[in-house]
Amino acid sequence: MFTTDLKDRSERMRLGRKARAYLVHILTASGVAFAFLAMAEVVRADLDPRWVFGWLALAVLIDAADGPLARAWDVKSHAPRIVGGTIDLIVDYLTFTFIPLVLVWRMDWLPGWDGLWVTLVMVASLFGFANTSAKQTEQGFFLGFPSLWNVVAYYVGFIAVEYGAAGSYASLAVLFVLAVLTLLPVRFVYPNQVAMPWRAVVTVGGVLWLVVLLALLPSFPTLPEWGGEWVLWGSLVFPAFYFGLSGWLDWKNRGDGPDGSSGL
Repeated sequence: MFTTDLKDRSERMRLGRKARAYLVHILTASGVAFAFLAMAEVVRADLDPRWVFGWLALAVLIDAADGPLARAWDVKSHAPRIVGGTIDLIVDYLTFTFIPLVLVWRMDWLPGWDGLWVTLVMVASLFGFANTSAKQTEQGFFLGFPSLWNVVAYYVGFIAVEYGAAGSYASLAVLFVLAVLTLLPVRFVYPNQVAMPWRAVVTVGGVLWLVVLLALLPSFPTLPEWGGEWVLWGSLVFPAFYFGLSGWLDWKNRGDGPDGSSGL
């Protein structure tokens, strides 16, 4: 009797872990729903980019939560038939790259052949996503610029509207630089994986930065009258810190792993 109870309890625990693991997969996959809502807004005749970035922000929150949950609950062991990483890559490409860049094209925020520029960035991002060394979790890095085009598109919208043609050309230059960095063997901090104390610093800083960006959303793509220009440029302090920290840690840890100095 005692042995049977133990077996029943063990089986319930196994099924519970399995169900929990599949729930994480469902959470990851739910990001595609927000991708659909964002794209549905992009194709509307009366497009409101605020809704696009609102839906994309929810997808970002899911992306930030599912990885730690998958590792904490050992999803690979308890739901091995589904590759969560594949779901994550598909949803991330849609919400971090494809939809934000289509929005940039749709809003005419870039000069000249904007469809060509956007396509080139999409292709560069595809190579970044397809790189088998893109996530160097043990060292706490992404290899290449981690395709945060949703954030880039958000800044491009403000700059193009506020500064006209000069802002559009400046935005195009930034897109080209970041697209090149996507393909180069330079590493950027992986916030959820970088060693302490930087993990805490980057996480807290990232949350505060997100709050500032969301505070600007109600007036997007024009800046609010309450010192919006100061807030916009001030918000770049965190990205500058992130790039600086990434460069320093990459240089400091260069060669720690087999992929530390290799590109595509």
